[in-house]
Amino acid sequence: MRTLNVLLIMSVFPTAAFAETSLENLQHDWSVCQYQTLEAKKENCFSSLSQKAHQASQLKNNTNAPLLIWSAIIDSSWAGAKGGLGALSLVKEARNNLEKAIEIDPNALQGSAWTSLGALYYQVPGWPIGFGDKDKADEMLKKALAINPDGIDPNYFYGDYLLKEKKTDEAKRYLTKALKAPPRPGREIADNGRRHDIERDLASIP
Repeated sequence: MRTLNVLLIMSVFPTAAFAETSLENLQHDWSVCQYQTLEAKKENCFSSLSQKAHQASQLKNNTNAPLLIWSAIIDSSWAGAKGGLGALSLVKEARNNLEKAIEIDPNALQGSAWTSLGALYYQVPGWPIGFGDKDKADEMLKKALAINPDGIDPNYFYGDYLLKEKKTDEAKRYLTKALKAPPRPGREIADNGRRHDIERDLASIP
């Protein structure tokens, strides 16, 4: 799997203010960990951010779909940085949180839970090691695209999935569309990093 600016501190700021701003902070700090942190330091970066993500989600009694999604995204990224069998517990927790988010609101964050769940299903090893499942990956990623057909992430992950399935013509189509996706305000670091991911995939296609 591929796969810190400090969040507001609960002891200093009111709980309500922390809860209101934490999602934006989590998104930004994930981008920093993922795209602006040295590989050797990524695991620690995501580990610290994971604690803050779960703390923010618990403030909402784990019933806030966007916070559950971002807890899962951060844990998935942490697993990617960690690697090995020790990462399996992280991706299982991420899957559980994504499934909870879908139960609460399947359209939250433009279907991001479906995108992240689909990515897990094609990136995690299959049985008997993990829960990876290519058919489920295809199903989940298509659901994400149905909700957000022009988004950079659903098009990238479906294109990346197709590329790994050696369906290069289809993969190129989705990756090219991802590269042309509209920018997301406040997500400049993530958008720039994702475009590099897309360009890397496109460069690997003969």
